[in-house]
Amino acid sequence: MFSHYLDLAWRSIRKTPMMSLLMVLAISIGIGITIMTLNVHQVMSSNPAGERSDQLYSVNLWSQGPDTWNEFVVNLTYPDAMNLRQSEVAGRKAAMIATGLALTSSNPDIEPKLEDVRVTDRDFFAMFAVPFLYGGPWDASIDREPARVTVIAKVINDKLFGGRNSVGEVIFLNDKAFRVVGVIDDWQVLPKFYDLHSGATDETEVVFVPFSLMAQEQYDPWGNVSGWKYEDGSLFTSEKTWVQFWAELNTPAERENYRNFLDGYVDSQQQLGRFTDKSRTSWVRLNDVASHLEVNKVVPEDNQILIGLSLLFLLVCLVNILGLMLSKFLRRAPEVGVRRAIGASKGHIFAQHLVEVGLIGAIGGVLGLLWAWGALHYLASQFSMEDALTRLDASIWLIAPAIAIGSALLAGLYPAWVICRTRPSVYLKSQ
Repeated sequence: MFSHYLDLAWRSIRKTPMMSLLMVLAISIGIGITIMTLNVHQVMSSNPAGERSDQLYSVNLWSQGPDTWNEFVVNLTYPDAMNLRQSEVAGRKAAMIATGLALTSSNPDIEPKLEDVRVTDRDFFAMFAVPFLYGGPWDASIDREPARVTVIAKVINDKLFGGRNSVGEVIFLNDKAFRVVGVIDDWQVLPKFYDLHSGATDETEVVFVPFSLMAQEQYDPWGNVSGWKYEDGSLFTSEKTWVQFWAELNTPAERENYRNFLDGYVDSQQQLGRFTDKSRTSWVRLNDVASHLEVNKVVPEDNQILIGLSLLFLLVCLVNILGLMLSKFLRRAPEVGVRRAIGASKGHIFAQHLVEVGLIGAIGGVLGLLWAWGALHYLASQFSMEDALTRLDASIWLIAPAIAIGSALLAGLYPAWVICRTRPSVYLKSQ
């Protein structure tokens, strides 16, 4: 029966191509705008840490003095990060910054290129579940005794070494030789929660080097550098905050123990004349991944407002579709009257017209996806949007047709109900 109704629906659409096209366009535009805003919201609001969200903690310290900004800074000073790295209280921990280095190889056919680099500790790879294709992280001793080793991404391995196992090979970063110890597989984190200041939707880095090299190499940070007082010295000795620090704390006891350690660390630093804001009751904040995304407003309120406006626009489209459907169905009243007279029930008539409405919604949903995809890529080319925001999430390809069909069915309920109540006697007399 459904296939018969589907055939009737398609014939009806072909009989009134202009009216059907108007309905398809109306619902596709409404769906396209809604999907664009939903996709951005979905990308930005997802928690990429999954079940490890409550085990990974961003460490924040209120190191600024009084009468400065009134909120925690996500980054730490370099001295604080180095002090926390030396502690064994947390099972795993990682200091990190984003930077850029010129990558070259011994192959003269490959031109040097500035690549995104993450300077971090060995534990970074285990904490953030980085998948390895070849090799693995550098040895734990390198976090204490610096050595020029590196982990590279698959894209770099494919470019420089043709995709083969390159562990033991040498690459050059700023003309300095680094030995490859690991190659990571395709890995993308959205949003890039471990470093929101370098761009929540930026691509993950393609080269990783030990944080222990910072003292001798003094890499320039690519990201936010905040200072609460004038300082003319080096970033590495100043009170400026620019280093991200994460700790893995798997149980409530571990979290409590680590917080006590941080409180003790603040006390020791206050004796040295630091952490001078005495109005504070706590100088320590530990945020798991979900809280970290929330307090840093990864999903801005403007985006939620846009979702509401897009849904209102979709509602306007549905009201227009309702009017068009009612007009179309009422024109068919004589035909429906005859069908009722020869035995078709109200339920059959109602179902037939809902199938037609659903088919229009499905076509509009597919077209709406194409509108959204095209519009996102156009905006990306015109306004330098992040590439991650232009890719429709996999779930969107299912959500969009579902919303389109559901919306069309909702708009078509009243017209289908009106036409199924047609009285056969009225049209039989007129015939």
